[in-house]
Order: sequence, then C-alpha cells, then structure tokens
Amino acid sequence: IEGPLMRTNQPKYLAAGAATLAVVGLLGYSATNFASPSLGAGVTAVQSLARAGVRGVAMRPKMGTSEKALLEKAFQANPAKHSLIKKAGALTESLKRTGLSTQQIAAGVVCQHGKETGNEALMGACNIEWYGPNRPKWLGPFSSGMDIPSYLNGEYPGDYGWDTMGLSADPATFAAMRNAELIHARWAMLGTVGCLYPEYMRLYGGADYPVWFKAGAQIFADEGINYAGNPNLIHAKSAIAVLATQVVLMSFSEAYRIRGGPLGEGLDLNYPGGPLVDPLGLADDPEDFAILKVKEIKNGRLAMMAMLGFYVQAIVTGKGPLENWAEHIKDPYNVNGLTNFAATKFVPPETAL
Repeated sequence: IEGPLMRTNQPKYLAAGAATLAVVGLLGYSATNFASPSLGAGVTAVQSLARAGVRGVAMRPKMGTSEKALLEKAFQANPAKHSLIKKAGALTESLKRTGLSTQQIAAGVVCQHGKETGNEALMGACNIEWYGPNRPKWLGPFSSGMDIPSYLNGEYPGDYGWDTMGLSADPATFAAMRNAELIHARWAMLGTVGCLYPEYMRLYGGADYPVWFKAGAQIFADEGINYAGNPNLIHAKSAIAVLATQVVLMSFSEAYRIRGGPLGEGLDLNYPGGPLVDPLGLADDPEDFAILKVKEIKNGRLAMMAMLGFYVQAIVTGKGPLENWAEHIKDPYNVNGLTNFAATKFVPPETAL
C-alpha cells in the first residue's frame, strides 16, 4: 500500500489498508468456505461479520438465525480470516472517526481493489481528480481508449473531453465559448430560482404571483409589478425605466469583470473575484477555488437544461414546472412527456401596450 495513497494523508493511507483487508477477507471466505449455491449468503455473512467491528456502519439491520449459524461455522473453520475481517471493521471505525464518510471509505475499497486487480471499471472509483489526464471522461468507465482532443487536456473545470465536432479547436474560439458557457450557466442558475420561487409561493404559500412566463406582462397592468408583492419595495410600472436601470447596472458590473477598476486590476475574465464578487473570501484557498469552479459549471449546465425544460413545458402545457410536476406525480401514466406532443395548450395573454 504505497505510492500516491500513502503520499497524500493518513486517512487515505488507512483507507487503502482497510480496502486490502476487506478484499482479502471477502475473497478468502467466499472462495474457501462456501459452496457455489451459498455464495450470496456467504457474502452477506462476511458483511455482517465486518459489521461486528464497525458499530457505526449498519450494513444490514438484523441477522437471521441461518446467517448466525453460517457465521459460527465460518468462525470455527477459519479463525485467522475471522480475525482479519474484524480488523478491517475496526480500521473502518477508526477511519469514520477521522471524518471520512461510509461512501468515501467504500470508494477507497473499490479503488484499491481495482488497482490490485487491474480492473479499469473498479479503478473508476479512484477518479477524485477533476483536472488533468486522470479526470472523469464523458463516457465514464467506457472512455478508456477514446481519442480525446489534445486541446481538451483537463486544464479547465468541467472538461470531460467531449468535442466531437471540433468546435473548440481554435484557442480563441475555445476561450470565447468557455466564457459564454459560464455566463449562460450563471444566468440559468438564477433563472431557475426565479422561475420556481413565485410558483412555489403561489401554490403552497398563498401568494398571488403569476407563473414565470406571464410575470413580465404584469408591468403593463394598472398596478404594475410589485417586488415580493409589496409596493413599498420595488414598484415597477415602466418597461423603459426597468430596461434603463438594467443597462446601467449591467454596464458597471461587466466593466468591472472585464477591465477591473479601483477594487481590482488585471482580473480573470471568468472569475474576477475581489471584494465585490467574493466578499466572504470563499475562493481564497486555491484548492477550494478549483473545486468550486467544477461545482459551479456542473450546476450551471444542469440549470441550463432545466431552463430548456421550463421553456418546452410552458409552450406545450401552458403551466409552470411545479404544477406540471404535481400533475405528473398524481397521475404519472397519463400525464407525462409522451402524452403531450403538440404545443396547443398555451395561449399568450392579451396585454394593452
């Protein structure tokens, strides 16, 4: 158990040791003690035995009489392997006390076993890196041997090696597309919250808010748009005034992001940081910052797909996403995407300009 695992930190080193003990004990019991028809029961028994040394990890709530008898037989036949499994359980318990979760320990076991056996599918559990050549690829365990473009080398967050059309082969185009994706991702994350919140308050909070795709038309109504339903907060009645305000605010923010200013010079175009953008200093640590970048782009991509779904649902059903979801849960067989092929249920409201 040497190499990268040993060179990182003690918890990961201990995880490798627990992996080896668990794998050896599991294979030893299943190979020597149980006939083929009883292999499944044997594995269950070994799991229960490991539980005896790991009080905090409940693999199964209870053991039946047959399992207990099988365990007793295993104990008597192989006391050395019995001791080995108990040590693995005790080591797992010590790992949990260091702060590792059961999922992290299990990933370490699978990763170590994959390295020992050369099983690439199991070694996929070792992919805790999000940058560089060892990062996860877009086809997961089936990505081995794929011809990944040379310009997708894992330098940037969210790079899964996928560019089948070569759209990012030109460096300048690649930089522009990364910037556009990130900006759209951030707007989409804000947009999903903006679409869901008023509908949630209308359905479950008793508020009189319109569905998201009809909210903008409220500015042409006599009462205008009241932020959070309160006219004392933001009372918008002029589309021109709203547009002008957005232009001014966005101009200042974009100028700061692109050119910097008194609060920051030479800022990163995509991650300007600084006291205005990151007042809490969440990205001060380089390692934490690298992980936050990955989380941002992954959630942003999911939000962009969600917004696309919101658009399609609005056109097809004329309802918001939460109302669509509630109707689907109530009658999933008759209310789903396959029962709504034609966009015939949405009629734009009449507005007086």
